[in-house]
Amino acid sequence: MSAPAGVAWIFEDGLTARHLASALFAVFAGALFIAGGRFALRGGRRELSARDGFLLVLTIWTLLPAFAAVPLMAAIDGLDFTRAYFEAASGLTASGGTVLSGLDSLPPSVNFWRAEMSWLGGMGLIVLFLAVLPLLGVSGRGSMFQTELPGPLKEQKLRPNIAQIAKGLWGMYASLTAVCAMCYYAAGMGGLDAVMHAFTTMALGGFSSHDASYGYFNSPLIEAVAVVFMIIAGLNFSAHITAWGRRSFRPYAEYPECLPYFAILAAAAIAVAAYLMWRGVYGDWSSAFRYAVFNTVSIATTTGYSNTDFGAWPIAAPLFILLLANLSACSGSTGGGIKLIRAIIAFRHARAERDKLLHPSAWYDTKLGGSLPQRTINSVLFFILAYFASATVLMLLLAASGMDFLSA
Repeated sequence: MSAPAGVAWIFEDGLTARHLASALFAVFAGALFIAGGRFALRGGRRELSARDGFLLVLTIWTLLPAFAAVPLMAAIDGLDFTRAYFEAASGLTASGGTVLSGLDSLPPSVNFWRAEMSWLGGMGLIVLFLAVLPLLGVSGRGSMFQTELPGPLKEQKLRPNIAQIAKGLWGMYASLTAVCAMCYYAAGMGGLDAVMHAFTTMALGGFSSHDASYGYFNSPLIEAVAVVFMIIAGLNFSAHITAWGRRSFRPYAEYPECLPYFAILAAAAIAVAAYLMWRGVYGDWSSAFRYAVFNTVSIATTTGYSNTDFGAWPIAAPLFILLLANLSACSGSTGGGIKLIRAIIAFRHARAERDKLLHPSAWYDTKLGGSLPQRTINSVLFFILAYFASATVLMLLLAASGMDFLSA
């Protein structure tokens, strides 16, 4: 919270004291939590159980947005707690939904805080998985999570513990963010805009400091930079670290997700561009390709930037790229959805089951590098079922609240 205070001081938007007061409030509350925890333990220590781990995650994602909402309420007159909490939760989970309007006229420090929340939340999700999964008893050698997150690091024995893994991930994340900011600046963005959009690009968070998002810049070069770094952020960060360590692109081909990830994004962007040309939305291929590539990559990676109103496209195109948003991002990336590795496992398992029906006497196995244990397959299938069941229930609730069906 001291970072937006520094931005407020540099740009003289009059909010330095309010941001510092919000930071002091968080420090005071944190001190009370620490004191309460030490009093409860009375100097003792105990290991966290699996139930403690679940409660820890729930508490973090409930309380963290409440404190992150304080600077927003302090800086924006008339902003109530509900909307501030929504904005903070959206930022910290890198979801990208916003309830604020007039972003262009917001004080610079407020837009910076929104971008910073996305950036912290983007990598925070991955590091939280690394830290908490061992507590939940799902970090054994046979676990899919062990494969999809810290596997390559463990394989090379470069990161012996969680602290080292987190350090490596944050180092790569921060380095790529800095490079992204420099590329944005070189492409024509202002300095503060470049930093803020680099934050939300690498987090795949989608927050922008402008109501028109990337339509504000109307620059194919800036959009090209965004596309490149959104694709990078949608890849497994362990693959980035391994590739950097070997000084080679070969590790990307060794990950089962990476090549399908590139293929899906490329095929989808070309298909959307061809469809828009066929429906006469754009009169020339260059315009259709530009808008199709940017918005397809943005939505498929769960970022949420836009450079045009894709809601005005024929309905098949936005529905298609919204479907991709559920499965395109790689595991160990800052993207959301079920992650591509689970979609690949589910597809291969379905193919094996189909083959068993066709040839009952033959033996078919679900493989990913090697034969997958049934426990892993069951976990993947349950996760996908729970994910889409949750989405269906939420869609119906939003429709029941009065929202039109397509928006819901």
